[in-house]
Amino acid sequence: MTKLALAAALSGAMWGSACGYHVSGRADLIPKNIKTIAVPAFGNITTRYQLARLLPEDITREFISRTRYRVVADPAQADAVLTGSVINFVALPTTFDPSSGRGTGVQAMVTLQLTLTDRMTGKVLWSQPGAVYRERYEISIDPQKYFDESGTAMIRLSQDVARSVVGAVLEQF
Repeated sequence: MTKLALAAALSGAMWGSACGYHVSGRADLIPKNIKTIAVPAFGNITTRYQLARLLPEDITREFISRTRYRVVADPAQADAVLTGSVINFVALPTTFDPSSGRGTGVQAMVTLQLTLTDRMTGKVLWSQPGAVYRERYEISIDPQKYFDESGTAMIRLSQDVARSVVGAVLEQF
């Protein structure tokens, strides 16, 4: 290898290591002593029970599939605990049938309070006190073909929230 080629290679290696870029999902800013995480049942002060039931399950599944952490059922056996509560739910019509005036499109918005706490120290590792997530769904105007999509919209919303929450915990955005 010539001196010029060696200098170029070293320069490229130094430049590449100092650029500050990293692969998404690799930052893992949670302390190294955290090996297990518990995601207990979420609180819920809304009338929409389905989300509070789905979210812990979907977040647990997301932690298992994307991280090295072991998820345990008992918070007393975990190094960290992710607590959550559904604090607001609103479903607003966004589009209307011109002939009947009935809503045909809905924007569902849920507000969550989320906290990941180191169980031993009580230190908050990550928190989102008023995180808002949204999901759109359609409502059929034909009563013969009516299908209530709100349930499947809540499933999609829960899965989207789970991906977002685990990503935010890992990257601490």
